[in-house]
Amino acid sequence: MSTAAFDTTHEVFNQSSPLCGYNLYASHRPLRDALAFHLPGHDDSRLQALGETLGRPEMQAHARLANLHGPQLHSHDRWGRRIDQVEFHPSYHELMATAVRYGLHGTPWTRGPGAHIERAAAFMLFTELEPSVLCPISMTYAVAPALRGNPALVADWFAKLGSTEYDPRFLPVADKRGATMGMGMTEKQGGSDVRANTTQARFEEDTPWGRRYALVGHKWFFSAPMCDAFLVLAQAPAGLSCFFLPRLLPDGSLNALRIQRLKDKLGNKANASSEVEFQGASAWLVGEEGRGVPQILEMGSLTRLDCALGTSGLMRQALALALHHTAERQAFGKPLIEQPVMRNVLADLALESEAALALSLRLARAVDRQDDPFEAQMRRLLTPVAKYWVCKRGSAFAQEAMECLGGNGYVEEGGEGVMARIYREMPLNSIWEGAGNVMALDLLRALKKRSGDAAHDVVAALDAELRPVAGADRRLDALAASLLSRIDAGVPESEARRLAQDVALALQAALLRQHSADAVFEAFCTSRLGAGAPAAFGTLPAGVDVDGIVGRAMPH
Repeated sequence: MSTAAFDTTHEVFNQSSPLCGYNLYASHRPLRDALAFHLPGHDDSRLQALGETLGRPEMQAHARLANLHGPQLHSHDRWGRRIDQVEFHPSYHELMATAVRYGLHGTPWTRGPGAHIERAAAFMLFTELEPSVLCPISMTYAVAPALRGNPALVADWFAKLGSTEYDPRFLPVADKRGATMGMGMTEKQGGSDVRANTTQARFEEDTPWGRRYALVGHKWFFSAPMCDAFLVLAQAPAGLSCFFLPRLLPDGSLNALRIQRLKDKLGNKANASSEVEFQGASAWLVGEEGRGVPQILEMGSLTRLDCALGTSGLMRQALALALHHTAERQAFGKPLIEQPVMRNVLADLALESEAALALSLRLARAVDRQDDPFEAQMRRLLTPVAKYWVCKRGSAFAQEAMECLGGNGYVEEGGEGVMARIYREMPLNSIWEGAGNVMALDLLRALKKRSGDAAHDVVAALDAELRPVAGADRRLDALAASLLSRIDAGVPESEARRLAQDVALALQAALLRQHSADAVFEAFCTSRLGAGAPAAFGTLPAGVDVDGIVGRAMPH
């Protein structure tokens, strides 16, 4: 043996390469098929361009750096003046600029039919790259229509919220090319129970923006505090009300919104989540006093859509990483992806990912068709169902996908460990905007109003949605029939989660029948709809077309 060979401890081989340099949209067959179903003849040139942009190595570097070098709070300047500003790494701004350029924020409200469906597809694609910068993007999307309750604010702000120019400068809105908005609801003493909020609003004067109030109180979770303005809840004389609170006042002075600290979170590192106090902050009434809860529910339905979309995007990226790694990693004489038990796991993950995408995009179609009475009922049904089930499945999905990479998937490595970042991110969408119990109980509330008309009755709408696939699979037929009989008999609160799960599974199966491959639909029904369906991934029975499912899901 030569001295050189003896001194060499090892050669690096049998390690997978980074997954980059590919078009996230062009390689996403399930997404393209679903879009063809919901938007036949759709011009997908913008999505093609976005998919190519998001797959570039430099964009992945921006995602890594934005998370590695998180936001920093500067409460005062060097002379002791209060400034309450958050500084972000330049990569954060690059990511924000890309999301805004492709209209993922308020832009769909200014466009025609199909805009919300296309935006949903783009949101999922962007989430594959980096989810945490999408918090202000999602909030801007959700709050923009609520401003219609104050025409003066619409005149000054609406176009800026839909602008595709990102403008992070700390200036009054009149001097900006584009703007973003956030929301502030949660207080220490009440999370989902916003009626327990204690922040007080005192009327001050009538102004060109309408009725101005002074707010005194706090918010326990106040994400993206560098947005240009926020919709917040506070107690007015007539009850809980919705207010518009800008960071800078019309005269350019700093509003009395004090950022106390930034949250130290498990994940979502690039996003600045904060605790704030209102020390007589100026805020303008949106809508009527005492109508804050209905307004927040309307905004919440849109952010809940984005939670489902975001989890679907994270699932797709975790699956893509697992497929890519196992295709390049050898074990026991052949690639991991060719090992039968691993191939079963990958196919099962692919089923879950495509089903999540199908349910989330169907909800986006319901949002897109704002004036359709039937779709209004589907929004009421699908919002809690998709938010509950898709987000609930996310963490288990990420753990299984991480296991496909072994120890390499568990390593952070200075932000290079994308799978680890996904794993830390996954629980958030399940918690944000209403956790599982809130969603399951919301479904029960939606099912209570009955008229027998699919345009005015959620249960009738569910029946109508499942009817086109009647006879496609005996297990789906049985589940659909049992759902309607259970609902008719009355579902106790203790069984609300099981009902939400079963409604989600039935709808996912119906959608897969209509725009996926036969192998996917049949495997989904076999593994998800049978009695005692297993909870662990990788337990698909013999006879499932594993090769067809894995081939359909490959990212390149």
